[in-house]
Amino acid sequence: MAQPQQRPIANRPISFLNRNGLFLLLLALLVFLGVYLPLSESPLFMFQNRTSSSSSPSFVVSDWRDYSLAQAAKFVAKNGTVIVCAVSYPFLPFLNNWLISISRQKHHEKVLVIAEDYALLYKVNEKWPGHAVLIPPALDPKAAHHFGSQGFYNLTSRRPQHLLDILELGYNVMYNDVDMVWLQDPFKYLQGGHDVYFMDDMTTIKPLNHSHGLPPSRNGVTYVCSCMIFLRCTSGAKLLLKKWVEEIRAQPWSNTEAKKPHDQPAFNRALHKTTHQVSNCFL
Repeated sequence: MAQPQQRPIANRPISFLNRNGLFLLLLALLVFLGVYLPLSESPLFMFQNRTSSSSSPSFVVSDWRDYSLAQAAKFVAKNGTVIVCAVSYPFLPFLNNWLISISRQKHHEKVLVIAEDYALLYKVNEKWPGHAVLIPPALDPKAAHHFGSQGFYNLTSRRPQHLLDILELGYNVMYNDVDMVWLQDPFKYLQGGHDVYFMDDMTTIKPLNHSHGLPPSRNGVTYVCSCMIFLRCTSGAKLLLKKWVEEIRAQPWSNTEAKKPHDQPAFNRALHKTTHQVSNCFL
């Protein structure tokens, strides 16, 4: 007797009770947990379209172009401190990732995003009103995200003036690049009354009693990363930022690879020139 002809495997219905079906269901669940839930923890997703709450600004901002740095800093500051990043729209995924890590440490309400273009300004304030401000002039978002380009330099070279402006308003500042994340609360490590705290990422783990002097040079040049800086509202911190601004202005843009300027070498030169006038702490 002829055996009944079986349907090709590709045409068989998938049952979620069999092994393949359970595997597909588990895979879909993992994708959901790994992608959607971390994003949903970001303040840009947690507070979508928040237009009225006890923590919203007391004024109505009909056009975020008129939102001043003084208003923004006053709104987000907690205990006299503001957490700051300066970023353009192409870095939005990095910004979300960074915000997720800060929200897990319960410090996200202190965050002020200095938007370097109007696209990011409106995106952040649409989802998280009051937490983004633009300090004119706005940059071209298409030109500002290629490392080593003049557009990228134009973005990063504005950073010390932004930080100085906030200090002049009377606030302490925790500055972060957004290509990093918080694994712990950094504020508990800011011991003592130093003017400025930096992360020295060129050495191994240090002993508790390590020196806070400038770290050893590399090829004759001290290279301290400016990706994470905490500045107290002191004359010493302001002096360092003013010198950083001066060093950047003294190096005009050059497209020659050997002479191409960056904001970080200028930062290190400012450190050297103010080392006896500013109390630094290297973490």
